[in-house]
Amino acid sequence: MTAKPVVVYGASGYTGRLVCEYLRQYGVPFVAAGRSEDKLTASMASNVAGIETADYEIATVDHDVAALTDLFKGASVVLNTVGPFSELGPAAVEAALAAGAHYTDTTGEQDWLITCDEKYGPQFAEAGLLLAPGIAQMYTTGEIAAQLCLEQPGLDTLDIAVFWGGSPTIASTRTILVNAATSKAHFLEQNQYVEFPEQGLVPLVVPGQHELALSLPWGGTSHPVWFKRDPRVANVKAQGGVFNAALMNGVPQIVAAALEATKDMAPDDRDAALTATARQVMDQMPPRENPRVNKSLDSVHASGPLGRAHCVIHGNSNYQQTGLLQAYAAYSLLQTPPKRVGFASGCQAFGHRELLGVLRSFGLVAEPQLTVVH
Repeated sequence: MTAKPVVVYGASGYTGRLVCEYLRQYGVPFVAAGRSEDKLTASMASNVAGIETADYEIATVDHDVAALTDLFKGASVVLNTVGPFSELGPAAVEAALAAGAHYTDTTGEQDWLITCDEKYGPQFAEAGLLLAPGIAQMYTTGEIAAQLCLEQPGLDTLDIAVFWGGSPTIASTRTILVNAATSKAHFLEQNQYVEFPEQGLVPLVVPGQHELALSLPWGGTSHPVWFKRDPRVANVKAQGGVFNAALMNGVPQIVAAALEATKDMAPDDRDAALTATARQVMDQMPPRENPRVNKSLDSVHASGPLGRAHCVIHGNSNYQQTGLLQAYAAYSLLQTPPKRVGFASGCQAFGHRELLGVLRSFGLVAEPQLTVVH
C-alpha cells in the first residue's frame, strides 16, 4: 500500500522516467514502481531532470494481480508504461480496479484497446473510475486534431496520419513485433471494424513537404476504437510512420521475417525470439529527444456528405509529449472527476482543447492549422 496518490508503473523505462519528470513539474507526489530496484534508482538519479526536488519513493513489485493490487492500494491514479499491453496489461488493469484507482497507459495496441473497451470498461464505469489506455503522442495528439475538425457538424469520416522523427525505443519495437504476431489491424467502416488488407507500405502526402512519406497501419491505432462509440463518426482510418524512409522501408521486411521465423513456436518461445529481433533493431536506450530532430506531425482530414475540414498539428519531442499528457492526466484526476468514467480516450476524459493547451504551454506543439470548407 502506498501513501502517494500516483503510481508510475514502469518508471525506469524511457517513457516512464519522462512521466516522472513532468509529475515533478506539476508538484504531484508519486511512486516510481517496477521490478528492479537498481534500475529504478539509477533511472531516477540519472535520467529525471530535477529529481532532487520531487516528492517520490521507489517500490519494487512482482507483475501479478495480487502484488500490484497491494502496491496500488492508497493511490488514486495508476500510470502504466509496461508493455506489450495485450500481454502485460490485464494484471495492471485488474489490480487498479481492485485497488479503486483510475488507470491510464501509453498503448497503441488495438487489440488491447478493444479488450479494455469491451471487457474492463463496464467494470470501471460501475466503480466510477476512468480507464484510459493509449494516452500518448502517437494517438492523443492526432485525436486532438480530429476533435478540432469534428467541432464542425456534419463530418462523419476521419482520415488520420501521424509521422515522427527518430526511431522507437526498445520496448516500442518489441511491442510492434508482438502486436504484429498476435493480432490484426482494423479500421472503422460504417461503425464496424474491418481488417486492413495486406498492402505493404502506402505513400501518403505529408503537409508541409514535397516528398511523399511511407506509412503503415501501425496496428490500426487507437482511433477506430475511441470513435466507434461516437455518434458523429462512422468511418476512421489511421496510418503512420517515421520520416526516415530507409527505416520505414525496412520495417515490413523485419516484421515479415520475424513472423515467419516464429509462426510455429510456442507462445513463450515466440516472445523470446521477437524480443531478440527487437534488440537487433534497437538495442539501446535512445538519447533524450532533440526538438530539432524529433519532430511530430499529425494530420486529419475529416469529411461528410457536404463538408470538409483539415487539421495539422506540428510538434516535437514525441515521447516528452507522452510523458506530459500522462502527468497532466494524473494532475487533473487528483483535483476533479474526469468528463467520462469507464473506457475513454484522453480527449473524452479531459477535453481536447484542455490537452491542446497543456501541450502548447510546454512548447511541444505549434498552433493547429485548421481549414474548414463549407
